[in-house]
Amino acid sequence: MADQILSQEEIDALLSAMDSGEIDVAEETPEVAVDVRSYDLTTQNIMQRGQFDALEEVYDKFVNLFQASLSGLFQRALSVKAISRETVKFGEFIKAFSNPTGFVIFGMEPLIGSALMAFEPNLVFSFIDCMFGGEGKAMEKIREFTMIERRMLQRISMAVLKDLETAWDSVYRIRLSLRKIETKPEFVYLVNPSDQLIIVVFAISTESFSGNIHLCLPYLMLEPIKDQLSSSYLREKDRASSFGDEIRSLLGRTEVNLVAELGKTVYTVQDILNFEVDDILRLNTGPQNNVVVNIERVPKYLGMPGVVKGNKAVQITELIDPDRGKG
Repeated sequence: MADQILSQEEIDALLSAMDSGEIDVAEETPEVAVDVRSYDLTTQNIMQRGQFDALEEVYDKFVNLFQASLSGLFQRALSVKAISRETVKFGEFIKAFSNPTGFVIFGMEPLIGSALMAFEPNLVFSFIDCMFGGEGKAMEKIREFTMIERRMLQRISMAVLKDLETAWDSVYRIRLSLRKIETKPEFVYLVNPSDQLIIVVFAISTESFSGNIHLCLPYLMLEPIKDQLSSSYLREKDRASSFGDEIRSLLGRTEVNLVAELGKTVYTVQDILNFEVDDILRLNTGPQNNVVVNIERVPKYLGMPGVVKGNKAVQITELIDPDRGKG
């Protein structure tokens, strides 16, 4: 070990060589190619993560219901289609609209917060024209809605909310309620400008007019029930439903033994050996007592004996509580 220790002269010579550059002390580091991509957590696309796949089922049902409702309301054929689905920030979304726009703010109990529908102004004026017997001609110049026009927009909004609530029933039971109608974008507030909205655009078209309705659901509003809206939950729900129907179908064809027990009595073996013809056996029940109905030897019902069209029968009067007598 002693020969591995540098002397003072050797240390001084090494330091001198390093200072003069005769010895290169820099370590060569091999270059490694690194693939670096920018990622903004605030702009992630929620719809691509499979969390809200059940909404697709809601939208499909809503399109059919809303198309039928509008056709009946305006007495003409209309087409309703979902043309786009995206996730954007609330601040960016609300800036895209001008004054006036038919903003309908509504609640979705028991979910916390508010959701929004935005009716394009030309579509609102066309709807109102149809409601008063017109062909749905668009306005040449967009103006502020009158009080009567706002009332008509409220009536149309109630029909939309009714159909949307029905469409939600198969996925998650909610109750929709109209909270406010606004026409100026600067007066509409749902969530913070940086919070995400799930936007679905529905195109309404006829031979005379066309326009869009924007349905906006805040992510924070749906977050508490995102598990029930996921694709995995839908698969489990469908699997359970299919198995349940199959089991009920199989059980429905299963044959079981059903015995109506008129009464009981207890005798010793000696008594049985002494039985003779015409002997009478006394039971512990009479004609006014309930009859116990056994299924596979398990008591399930109580009933009263009788005769129906010449056949002996038992009328079920009560379901036997399986916990009766316990404790």
